[in-house]
This record gives sequence, structure tokens and C-alpha cells, in this order.
Amino acid sequence: MNEMKWKSNVILVDADYVDKVAFNLIVNFERMIGRRIPQADMAKWLECVALDGGLRPESRSRDSQVVLLHRQPQMENFNPGSFTELDGKAFTGELGEFLISCVQVENLVTMDDLFVDSLQVLANAAEVKRLIVVPDAEHIYNKVREALRHTDPDKHITVLAMQPMPAGVFRQEILGYSLMAALGIRSEEINRVS
Repeated sequence: MNEMKWKSNVILVDADYVDKVAFNLIVNFERMIGRRIPQADMAKWLECVALDGGLRPESRSRDSQVVLLHRQPQMENFNPGSFTELDGKAFTGELGEFLISCVQVENLVTMDDLFVDSLQVLANAAEVKRLIVVPDAEHIYNKVREALRHTDPDKHITVLAMQPMPAGVFRQEILGYSLMAALGIRSEEINRVS
């Protein structure tokens, strides 16, 4: 990972964790709003995550690199969700091009260790100016916070979690909002049942 040439915008994702959160949202919201919730639209979710990370259509450097770390063969609650199908592919949206790389976690290392090691490489890569991080915050948030403690203060770093976490030297956003948008859950549906 050290020898790679990175885009200035990078999104690092624990894909197994995000898939689990999407499943939980689908189950809970189907009961709450009384309709079937489709799989999350991968492209829409990545664009929402990029927006949460501060990327804007008028940004000069709009292209983004997405790194999906995974153990599972696919994301069951995303479309497309097959890592084989996603790896090496790109799509272009309002925020520019998103180039997707899928990295399977092998038995030699844990997901947590590979995620934190990857995070440190990206945080220290001079060409990465904007880093958006989607960890399994329930389990490794303190490791993420520690890994980012001494990063360049000019680097724009955003961590997405399901709830606000103790402060670090980065911005925080709520992961559920981007997932709800990608799942097609509208605020007016939620307001009706509240």
C-alpha cells in the first residue's frame, strides 16, 4: 500500500461493518415505515460520504479513490455488492470520478490491524489532502483516534460513525445519514411515524 500513487481524495471503508449497519437499518426501517427497503445504492452512498467529508462539485480536485477492506465475499445489502464486480471499477457522478479498490483481509492480519495500518499510510501520504474514514467505530475508534493524533493539520480528515464519539483531531459525521439516503429512506417517511 505504501508504493501506491494516491488521489488527493481517499475514502477508506470497513466494508463488512458498513454492510452490517445497512442490514440493521433495513430491518428497523422496514418495520418502522411499513415498506420494503431496497439494497443501498453503492454509487449514491459513496457520493453522500464524499459530501459528508467536505467534497463539493466545485472542488478543484474532485476525483476520489475508494478502498473497501473486507473479509466477506460481497456486501449483501448494497447494489452492486460483489467485491469482484467492484474492484478496479470506477463511476463518474456530480462529484467527479470514484475509482474503487477492494482489498480482502487475509488470515495473516485482523481487519482492525489492517484498517489502522492502512489509515496511517493514507494519513501520512503527502498526496492525500482529504481522507474520509468509515471504521467499525464501535470496536476500534480509540485506535483510529490515536492513529490520527499526529497528522498534518492541513489535511482534511472526516471520520463517520453511527453516533458522536469522543473528539479527535478530525471532523465527525453520522454514518447513518448517508446510508439512509442510499437506501432511499426519506425524512418525511420517518416524520410520519414519529
